[in-house]
Order: sequence, then C-alpha cells, then structure tokens
Amino acid sequence: MADWAIRPASASDLEAAAELRAVVMRPDLERLGRYDEQRVRQRLRDAYEPAHTWVIEVGGAFAGCVALRPAEDAHWLEHFYLDPRLQGGGTGSDVLRELLERCDRDGVLVRLNVLRGSAARRLYERHGFTVDTEDPVDVFMTRRPHTATTTASAND
Repeated sequence: MADWAIRPASASDLEAAAELRAVVMRPDLERLGRYDEQRVRQRLRDAYEPAHTWVIEVGGAFAGCVALRPAEDAHWLEHFYLDPRLQGGGTGSDVLRELLERCDRDGVLVRLNVLRGSAARRLYERHGFTVDTEDPVDVFMTRRPHTATTTASAND
C-alpha cells in the first residue's frame, strides 16, 4: 500500500487532473466508442471546482484527484482518478473510505455515476454504493450514510 495524503486542490492542479482523466478513462471510453482526445480533458476543465476537490499525493507527488460536490440532497463523488500504476494497491479504497467517513459523520447521502463496464464499479459496490439506474453509457449509484446504529444493526 502506498503512503498517500490528500490536500485541497488549487487552480494550478487543473491540467494535471485533466491529463490523468484522459489516461484513466481512455480504455473505458474507447470500449464504449466515446473517446475523444480533446473532449475527455475539456469535460474536466469545464466542471473543475477546486473548492470541492482534493489532490491525492503519493510520496509528495501528484497521483490523483477526487471531488465531493455538495448538491441539494446529497454530495456527488466526481473526478476520482488515480494513476494507473497505483490502482489495485488499496490507495483508492483508502481515499474513498476517508471521504465516505466524513459524509457518514455529517449524515450525507453520496451519489456518483460510473461508466458501464468500468472496474471502478466494483470498488464503489464494496464501499456500499447501490445501483439506482443505468443507461447505455452510465451507471448511477447511491450510498446512504452509515452510522454506528446502522453498522451495529447490520452486524446483528
């Protein structure tokens, strides 16, 4: 497992995040026939909000990013990208666990969407997300906040 940390994002992190998004999403977007070299980067540029984004660092270097954007009834987990060399080693799961614990403490529902067929879906399911709806491209998922009471009754 990598030694990681998260820090608040800044405007200067945008291009590194856009490049990582292009690398991470390319295989799934190509499989779905939706990869466009400029669009994959521009979509992140258009939606990037440093105030709701964290940078994941491993060994002090940029290794990924994740956003948790507040909305009316939930927070949206977005732009969760991790350097492919670090995927599968537990870092993504650790980062996700930390963010979800914050949401649990605040009693906040978390929503996300993931591309159909993406391996990331299994990560989200392991952390309590369930499918709400699917379309030909996206799977929309929700995770209800876990509390000590919910956890205790689930273990009974």
